Amino acid sequence: MPIRKRFGQHFLTDAATLERIFSALQVRADDCVLEIGPGRGALTERLCAQARRVAAIEIDRDLAAVLGRRLPALQLVCGDALRTDLRAIVAPQEQEAGERWRVVGNLPYNIASPLLERLFALGERIADIHVMLQAEVAARLAAQPGGKRYGRLSVMAQYHCRVVKLFDVDAASFTPKPKVASAFVRLTPHEREPCDVEALRRVLRASFGQRRKILANALKSFAPNWCALGIDPGRRAESVTVAEYVAIANHCGGAGARQRSPDNGEPDAEHPR
Repeated sequence: MPIRKRFGQHFLTDAATLERIFSALQVRADDCVLEIGPGRGALTERLCAQARRVAAIEIDRDLAAVLGRRLPALQLVCGDALRTDLRAIVAPQEQEAGERWRVVGNLPYNIASPLLERLFALGERIADIHVMLQAEVAARLAAQPGGKRYGRLSVMAQYHCRVVKLFDVDAASFTPKPKVASAFVRLTPHEREPCDVEALRRVLRASFGQRRKILANALKSFAPNWCALGIDPGRRAESVTVAEYVAIANHCGGAGARQRSPDNGEPDAEHPR
């Protein structure tokens, strides 16, 4: 079957890496698993043999057709994960109350950030997320305040989840070999301070839109009371903690709702699948 570059297809073919991923997942017989980008089904087949229920989203029609024939028990959706109604999969009306899903995927790097945010929005329906990412994106997810990699993605991910990089994956593990290194990451949802996520997103866009600006200038349109917040407005975006950003978002509420700021210059690179 031909490789389709437009889908960023780089299939994981190294048996040792696949075994390491499956071992990290610790799939149980009562698990419900959503796989994003199953590709040729190397991991999918093992998931279907172990888990109670497996759903998969595959954008390539030819690959989806082969998977559907090979794994008839698989709940298969042929489509773009960014356009698919994820809640219809993990929270259908007929689903048992309180049932939670585990997500695993080899995420297309160019859509990793928005796709993760879509997963975060599923809230308590998600038990954990295990994803293959470009190593640079993985580093940004886990980055701590004070470093150049710390940005919007770091704050959003860490607000929703505990982020742990499990292991690096060499480019030689894929066919064809990609130009970037990869990493396998676990994100586990945790208890968090209530927050208007849209407000948080607006604050982060403004804060990281021009990283050299101090907070007082970057968030001027939000008109925050810095004394009430107990945050020095002379600081820069990369020094502010997740908890502090949540406090700013909650404090500002709907302020700055119409604000637009430049992107923070953190593009996702081409991704192996």
